[in-house]
Amino acid sequence: MSGGLLVAGTTSDAGKSVVTAGICRWLVRRGVKVAPFKAQNMSLNSFVTREGAEIGRAQAMQAQAARVEPTALMNPVLLKPGGDRSSQVVLMGRPVGEMSARGYHGGRQEALLGTVTDCLEQLRSTYDAVICEGAGSPAEINLRRTDIVNMGIARAAGFPVLVVGDIDRGGVFASFFGTTALLGPEDQALVAGYLVNKFRGDVSLLEPGLDMLYGLTGRRTYGVLPFAHGLGIDEEDGLRVSLRGAVRESAVAPPHGEDVLRVAVCAVPLMSNFTDVDALAAEPGVVVRFVDRAEELADADLVVVPGTRATVKALAWLRERGLADALARRAAEGRPVLGICGGFQVLGERIEDEVESRAGVVDGLGLLPVRIRFDRAKTLARPVGSALGEPVEGYEIHHGVADVRGGEPFLDGCRVGAVWGTHWHGSLESDAFRRRFLAEVARAAGRRFVPAPDTSFGVLREEQLDRLGDLVEEHADTDALWRLIEGGAPAGLPFVPPGAPALPGVGAGAEARSAPGDAGAEDAEGRGAAPPPAPRSPEGPGFARSAEAAPRGVECAGPGPAGLDGVDVDEEAK
Repeated sequence: MSGGLLVAGTTSDAGKSVVTAGICRWLVRRGVKVAPFKAQNMSLNSFVTREGAEIGRAQAMQAQAARVEPTALMNPVLLKPGGDRSSQVVLMGRPVGEMSARGYHGGRQEALLGTVTDCLEQLRSTYDAVICEGAGSPAEINLRRTDIVNMGIARAAGFPVLVVGDIDRGGVFASFFGTTALLGPEDQALVAGYLVNKFRGDVSLLEPGLDMLYGLTGRRTYGVLPFAHGLGIDEEDGLRVSLRGAVRESAVAPPHGEDVLRVAVCAVPLMSNFTDVDALAAEPGVVVRFVDRAEELADADLVVVPGTRATVKALAWLRERGLADALARRAAEGRPVLGICGGFQVLGERIEDEVESRAGVVDGLGLLPVRIRFDRAKTLARPVGSALGEPVEGYEIHHGVADVRGGEPFLDGCRVGAVWGTHWHGSLESDAFRRRFLAEVARAAGRRFVPAPDTSFGVLREEQLDRLGDLVEEHADTDALWRLIEGGAPAGLPFVPPGAPALPGVGAGAEARSAPGDAGAEDAEGRGAAPPPAPRSPEGPGFARSAEAAPRGVECAGPGPAGLDGVDVDEEAK
């Protein structure tokens, strides 16, 4: 059996995804066969594996960091929000129903624990190490009973937990302490320590606080990662283009031609796979921004209508904000518009939807000769083709079936004048095609923009993943991290009161009031007395690494994907 680690966070967006990716890249560079894992992910940014399974885009990125092919085993449960109270449940890469949050956390989630642990065990039988990513915070006390992604999976696997905190937000010491103190004794026994993320300034000024944190919790800090500008990694959610950060916050490569090219991305509701425009942002001289007002389209050379989990709602939003009329004017004037997936669907003549919104027949914007019918079966594919004379690869994730009734063929969609539409995500990552497409956009927009001849999106992505690995290797105690991965949480970690509160119907919180075995609840530390201060590292102060040899693991072969017997998910949210 392989070693492992759960990377948890004090909050959402604390840096769990990038730290997990960084640890994976650090390990694989040291010769360790490593895989990422996230039991349950909630995201509208997803990816299609080569076997046709849909998983979170962040786990696909982490697999790339580990230099392995992503599979459904790495993200067995994906929740895709369709509104404030319901999500589509994707199980082992396939949609199995639409559920309310209450229904999911009311018992269905617990039923999936066996499935996710089976997937984890299969990964552990194949890889030297598995680095798991948690979700949100492990101290979400209202959800602990049904948790399968934070302490639930750590307890099931016996994995140590590293808690990441974003110091750039402030309050990181309170967040570390509070996260630990709100966990029950058995959970606390697995919380090995902390990792500070996004630190700016002189780390020596932080060190007294880290010593005090050790005194309060008995847990060391395994590293302080500096704030890194422009890390181009796939986001789970949020309105930010990942590679665009490098353009906003650091030196910008000048345009290859005389002009820049301005791209406006309509920030439609429940926007999905906005990572499609990362490849545009990676081009020197291409400026990408998200917009939600009609007047912001005026100076754009290209407008992108991206994917969405709510096509009919996005269509209504475009009309309410005047963006629909602005898009129609652009089309009439021959100014470029690109629709991707849901964005392609809204540009068509008509949408027939009895699946997603159940709105029936709705008129589209009429900019492309396409009619869309939503099918209950979801299309999940990795198409390969050509466009503008260049090879293109992409991936498809959609319920809408397109009936194309005219125009020029374009990536299984169509083109009319300067309006393009396709269901293919990721097509702009094909370098030669992207350059030809941008040249077409520049010509139609009257810009003297010339795409750089040597921009490689794949190379840029690899460079960014190496930056993540460098951050871990240079600013964390990697020898101590490896001991965690290989040997588990240190024995005798003290209990930090008060522990988890009692849950309704579960008694008076007995687990939170008495620690098991060597967790130390019966001695002075367990009753709340702080242990004496000690260095953050057993080898001495600071985060210096020893000269030990690179870790070695044992390779072994594992069985195929886990079965799903006994798992039943309703469509109660519909």
